[in-house]
Amino acid sequence: MRQERAAITIIGAATLALLFSAGLRSMFGVLIDPLDAQFHVGRAVLGTIAAVGLFLYGAIGPLSGRFADGWSPRWVLSGGLALLGISTFAAAQAHGIGDIWLTLGLLSALGSGAVGMPAAMSLVTRWFTANRGMVIGVLSAGMSAGQILVIPLAMYITLRYGWRTALLALSVICLLVILPLAAGLVRDGRTRAAGARHAPLEGLSTLAAIKHPPFWLLSATFFVCGYTSTGLVLTHFIPDCIDRGFSPQLAAGALAVMGGLNVVGTLGAGWICDRFGRTVPLALFYLFRGVTLIALIFVHAPLGLFAFAAAFGLNYIATVPPTSSLVARIFGSRSAGELYGWVFVSHQIGAALGAWVGGVVYQTFRTYTPAYESAALLALLAAVMAVAIRDEPCFRHSEGEMELAATTG
Repeated sequence: MRQERAAITIIGAATLALLFSAGLRSMFGVLIDPLDAQFHVGRAVLGTIAAVGLFLYGAIGPLSGRFADGWSPRWVLSGGLALLGISTFAAAQAHGIGDIWLTLGLLSALGSGAVGMPAAMSLVTRWFTANRGMVIGVLSAGMSAGQILVIPLAMYITLRYGWRTALLALSVICLLVILPLAAGLVRDGRTRAAGARHAPLEGLSTLAAIKHPPFWLLSATFFVCGYTSTGLVLTHFIPDCIDRGFSPQLAAGALAVMGGLNVVGTLGAGWICDRFGRTVPLALFYLFRGVTLIALIFVHAPLGLFAFAAAFGLNYIATVPPTSSLVARIFGSRSAGELYGWVFVSHQIGAALGAWVGGVVYQTFRTYTPAYESAALLALLAAVMAVAIRDEPCFRHSEGEMELAATTG
C-alpha cells in the first residue's frame, strides 16, 4: 500500500511537470502576432522558428530517454525544467529575432524535450507493470491540461501587459514552483533487483528493435500525429482564428476547450487500450482526426469553432497511450524510454514539417486550407498503417532475439 501511494505521488508530480512544460511549449502560437508586430519578420520566419523548436524538442527525446533508462528520470525531468525556465526568462529580454531563435527556438525546445514522454515512459516502466495504458493516459492528460491552464493565462497576460511580461511570469512559476516540486517528489524507482545491477532487462535493445517492422510503422504513424496536431494546428490555430474574424480571447478559449477535451480523450484512450487492444483504436483515432481537419476548413462561426475544438481535442493526444503502450508491449521494458524517444523524434519531425508548411502555405496563399487538406490525407494514410501493426511482443519470438537484446545497445 505504501509503495502504491508513493507511485501515485510520483506520477502526480511528473504529470505536473509535463503539464507546465507542455503548456509553455504550446504557447508559441500566442506569441506569433506579438512577435511579428515587434520584429516585423512575417509568419513564415516565425513558423520556421516553431518548426526548428519542435524538431529539437523531439530530437532530444532519445537522449533524455536513454539517460532516464540508465540513470535517473528524476534528474532528467528536473534538469529539463531548469533549462526551460531559464531560457523562457531569457526570451523575455530578447532584443532581436536572433534572441528568439536562441531562446525559444533552441534552448527552450531542448528543455521542454527533456520534460517529455520519453523520460516519463522510463518512470512508468520502473513503477508500473499493470495498467500502463491508463498511467500513460494520465501523464498525457497532464500535457493536455497545460493547454487549459497555461495558454489562456499566457494570452491574458500578453493582451494586458505584453508578451515579455507573459514570458517572465511563466518562467518564474517554472523555476520557483514546478521545478522544486518535481525535484522533491519524483523518485526513480527500480528497474533491476538488488544485487543484479548489470542483469539485462526484459525486452529488446534499440538496435534490435529497429529491425522489426512495427518500429517503423509506429514511427510513421507518429510522424503524421505530429504533423497534424502539434505542428500545424497548435502552431497556427490562433493566428488562423484571428484571420477568420474571431477575437484572440475567443481563439484562446477554443484552444482551452481543445485542451480540456484532450484530457477526456487521452484518459479514455488509455482505458480503451488496457481493455480492447491498441491497433484498431489507434487507426480509428487517425481516421477521426482526418475528418475533423476537413471540417475545420468550413468553420466560420463561433459554434463551429468550439465544435471543432471539442472534436479535435478528444482526438488530439489520444494517439499517445496506444503508441507508447505498443512500444512497451512489442519491444519490452529494457529500452522503453529510449525507444519511445526515437519514435517521438519521428513525431517531432512531422510537427516541424507541419509548422513550417503552415507558415509557407499561409505566406503563399493567405489561407491554411491546402495545409489542412494535406494533414487530412496523411491522417487517413496513418489509419491504414496502424491496422498493419502486429500487437504482440517481438522479443518472445525466438531465443536468438533475446540473445541479441542482451548483447547489443
